[in-house]
Amino acid sequence: MSGTLLQMKNIHKRFPGVYALKSVNFELKAGEVHGLLGENGAGKSTLMKVLAGIYDVDEGEIYIDGRKVEINDVKDSQKAGVSIIHQELVLVPYMSVAENIFSGREPVGRLGFVKKDEMLAQAQKLLDSFDLGIDASRLVVDLNIAQRQMVEIARAISFNSKILVMDEPTSSLTEKEVEFLFKTIESLKAKGVGIVYISHRMAELFRITDRITVMRDGQYIGTRVTKETNVDELISMMVGRELTDYYHRTFHELGEVTLEVKNLTRNGVFKDVSFSLRKGEILGFSGLVGAGRSEIMKAIFGLDPIDSGEIYIEGKKVEIKSPRDAMNLGIALVPENRKDEGLILKSSVGYNMTLRVLDEFIKFIRVNRAKENEIIDTYVQELGIKTPSRSQSVANLSGGNQQKVVIAKWLAAKPKILILDEPTRGVDVGAKAEIYAIMNNLVQTGVSIIMISSELPEIINMSDRVAVVHNGSIKGILNKDELSQEKIMHLATGGM
Repeated sequence: MSGTLLQMKNIHKRFPGVYALKSVNFELKAGEVHGLLGENGAGKSTLMKVLAGIYDVDEGEIYIDGRKVEINDVKDSQKAGVSIIHQELVLVPYMSVAENIFSGREPVGRLGFVKKDEMLAQAQKLLDSFDLGIDASRLVVDLNIAQRQMVEIARAISFNSKILVMDEPTSSLTEKEVEFLFKTIESLKAKGVGIVYISHRMAELFRITDRITVMRDGQYIGTRVTKETNVDELISMMVGRELTDYYHRTFHELGEVTLEVKNLTRNGVFKDVSFSLRKGEILGFSGLVGAGRSEIMKAIFGLDPIDSGEIYIEGKKVEIKSPRDAMNLGIALVPENRKDEGLILKSSVGYNMTLRVLDEFIKFIRVNRAKENEIIDTYVQELGIKTPSRSQSVANLSGGNQQKVVIAKWLAAKPKILILDEPTRGVDVGAKAEIYAIMNNLVQTGVSIIMISSELPEIINMSDRVAVVHNGSIKGILNKDELSQEKIMHLATGGM
């Protein structure tokens, strides 16, 4: 690492009803990977959006290469050498890789026509400089998630960015793809690029970062040299206390079978899937990304059609042809993609939370506001949702609090069977512990839970049994006393 590349001094940012950043300081050196850590709502993304010109700063100063800069919009930020890669990728799927990289900056001739061959050559040269193995002429829709992530990085670098912000860059990547990303990051470091790395995955932070800055409640808490700190110290800084009993699970005797799936098949997607779920059980579903776990659950919930197989609820054969059928049978699904499939972002916290239970407080044209507010306040309190009011737009909440709103929406409907697809993805350690406690409380009351997760510690510590999926088939179901990372990975990679 060399000299100081970025300094953000005494940064303040206020929103209506929210003091989002309070006198925050942050520093980044050239050739450094600097981790930014904090609970959801701590202000990490807000600080980076100030740097990226998405938000105006209310007070404070920003220096790049020792020179004070005014960043009033995204163009100012890009001119200063800053690029941000958001957690939700923003590429245009039916444009080529080259067109996405140079979107809005295409090389043009004297008559104003885009010089496609030149654009393609420039894009390919950029991709090849990082040994990405991606054809610049391919459509983005034909790329996998990891390749799209790399295209986002290439696009950011095409602005000659000195500062690159990565927000949860590995949340949708496989282990192999993560290694490829880390290799790219090392290449960027060698070129002197400074990287701000936002992640809740402690193992990644200790693997890839040089320093880690912790924020809490919109304030700067401290910065640590990565090799001189540990997980317990960072968690204590994040939550303001020691976090004990992280995986909150009380194991108990299970009840009767509530859900039984027999030979469920969707041609080309999954085949002959059979398993049972008992009352009060957490059944983990593990497997590599793309194994078919989410697709199986979408079919059970009626989102996708099945070609053959049978589903039984409490011993009775049922036909589930739509989500309404599933909901009427007491099944709820918290989807992996909360923003696209779980929330109405422009609507309020209260509206999203009560969407499934409108009949509890609306009779004909009369609305029982007291009952509505009681439902909202109950789950805001129980799930620890950080929101200034019931009427706050869900789009203005942090990712972790958005996830809690999705869970609250389904808990309000009091399901018998709750399917959670990656319930803690993009969620900080404090919120994870809260979600685990909620899951534990639910199964104590007899709710049955299916949890899809790509985090093996989560699967092992929270599940009564684990079904391991490989290439659209269940390769094995492991009991609690059989669980280990080695056994799960053996099955997930096709072993018997």
